[in-house]
Amino acid sequence: MAKKILVIDDDPDLVEATSMILKSRHYDVIAAYGGVEGLEKARAENPDLIVLDVMMPDKDGYTVCKELKADPALNSIPVLLLTAVVSHISTTRYSHQMGMETEADDYMDKPVDPAELAKRIEVLLSRQ
Repeated sequence: MAKKILVIDDDPDLVEATSMILKSRHYDVIAAYGGVEGLEKARAENPDLIVLDVMMPDKDGYTVCKELKADPALNSIPVLLLTAVVSHISTTRYSHQMGMETEADDYMDKPVDPAELAKRIEVLLSRQ
């Protein structure tokens, strides 16, 4: 049975590109286009892994990650943060410290390399 991955990002193009990468590697992909929707889908779908954007307007990825890790029903799901924070650090309210305070299992800077994304996901899934 294919592993189920939830992709949460407010950028539809990034969701589509990430979904294509994951589907080509035979993962089932669920898409959510914001933090609130992502939390709802995480609870409804119980994915094997979550790929989570940081900078989203409704609920940022740091907050979503903290809520996921605080929920006993969801806290064992690996979370891979995708972030453009490094390149926007001086123009956003986000900081490296905020990222360090989450319990994310891994993070990658955007833009992501498809092969590296697949490799990191495989490593996280193998830990389960």
